[in-house]
Amino acid sequence: MGSGRRRRFMLLGIDSCGGVGSVALAAWEGGEARLLQMRELAGKTFASDLIPVVRELLAEQGAVVGDVQAIVVVRGPGSFTGERIGLSTAKGLAEALDVPVVALSRLALLARKGGTAAAALDAGRREMYWGDFSGPGRQEEAERLLAVSDAPAAGQVAVCEDALAELPGAVRVTAPTAWDAIEASLARLQADDYEDVASLDANYVRRSDAELFGKPVRAGLEHPPAGA
Repeated sequence: MGSGRRRRFMLLGIDSCGGVGSVALAAWEGGEARLLQMRELAGKTFASDLIPVVRELLAEQGAVVGDVQAIVVVRGPGSFTGERIGLSTAKGLAEALDVPVVALSRLALLARKGGTAAAALDAGRREMYWGDFSGPGRQEEAERLLAVSDAPAAGQVAVCEDALAELPGAVRVTAPTAWDAIEASLARLQADDYEDVASLDANYVRRSDAELFGKPVRAGLEHPPAGA
């Protein structure tokens, strides 16, 4: 009969797309989630700290990795290196634990948080990642890279960064977190709408500097290069 330990059902959320990331652990029962704990991560420490923080959160809840029933990961757009680290970690854990993955757009999460149909994220170089989710098309087709000066007239647009605070119709909200991702994933989890882990990739929206300049890009848990 074993130790008699009652199995717990948990969701693990990972967001490493921004300058500050987060890991969240939530109880999952009856189709609803309850946040147990969330920890912020500094961007420069994603590669070294992500897995140790997951272990710490589980230990602090008296849980084991086998209690994780599904993984929710934010797949971008944002830091290219951060996206790769988060996805590599989520995919590795999912394969090791044989659990499903739900991957979500950071732009869609931002729009959901702001209660708007559109959202924008700073892409640097006076450019922005823009998402307009008002139509019925595929989410990937709703997201694009634009010059900040070319912002569409879209009514209200959710933003979370100073660089975009002056956009027409800007609605300032806090940046999405791993817990926001878990909350947004519940309908898909209930519907068994999961990713194909083998083909899951980051939502780059544009190519990375390394690819633009012909440098090899290595997927996995590498440390970010200077300026990434």
